[in-house]
Amino acid sequence: MNNRTTFALLAVLTAVSTLTVSSAYAQLSCPDCELDDPRMIAKQLLLDDIPISLWTDKSTYDHNDAIIVEGRVANVVSGLPVTLTVTNSLNSIITVDQIIVDEMGSFKTTLSTEGALWKHDGRYFIKANYGSAVKSTKVLVELVNGGVPEPISKTCAQSELSVEGNCVPFSITGGTVNRVTVNTNDNSLILMISANEDGTITLSPSKNVLDGPFMVLVDDEQWDDVEFSGNKITVMFLAGSEKIEIFGTHVIPEFGAIAALILAVAIISIIAVSAKSRLSIMPRY
Repeated sequence: MNNRTTFALLAVLTAVSTLTVSSAYAQLSCPDCELDDPRMIAKQLLLDDIPISLWTDKSTYDHNDAIIVEGRVANVVSGLPVTLTVTNSLNSIITVDQIIVDEMGSFKTTLSTEGALWKHDGRYFIKANYGSAVKSTKVLVELVNGGVPEPISKTCAQSELSVEGNCVPFSITGGTVNRVTVNTNDNSLILMISANEDGTITLSPSKNVLDGPFMVLVDDEQWDDVEFSGNKITVMFLAGSEKIEIFGTHVIPEFGAIAALILAVAIISIIAVSAKSRLSIMPRY
């Protein structure tokens, strides 16, 4: 057998080996896909690599429609459900649900849009959590033809800032406030400003907006030129400053009974998984 024949045989064997491995892996990762459809295989491999994926059958719905929600988790933890939370554009919770994950990591549920909490036209966010806060994702859908527009934020006076529908008295020298956002994860208010010169900003938020302010960052650095008087905060800033973040013990929105429900659901999930884990390691006789 000459060298040319040997090289040709090796090339054929390599191609056959590669095809066999690829086909086997595709079959394992995507049992419902066509093996000759590279787009479906690529999509499945991508889902296998993302901690949690989420999608809906449409992006726009009428108020008498059902929203079909599907998803997949990459690493299945036995007995741990996916927690689904739906909020509207004002960050108010519409519904909370738990969904069982199958052995392949897939989950599916149907949301009805006929309830009173779904009556407003507009955007709704569907968020899925699985285990830790890192394993989360969300999708955006829109409801139309309901005849009831989303609530419009309260119009505030010139000397007030609009914060999630609440008006917060403020004054500023040396610059202007461009926008205010709420960081519910860190219980903080974030003010984006344009500071033409050294100046001062004073806010007097009510306790339902921000309670117990205790720390301020300016451009992501801890700031000491701050005065607190009850819920009144005064911050001295330098020319060129762009961001002021005020931290408290609580920031809107607060969901009352819904928040308690979410906490209870999380605790029950943790207890269930812990109990199952203990049972799995107990010796059997």
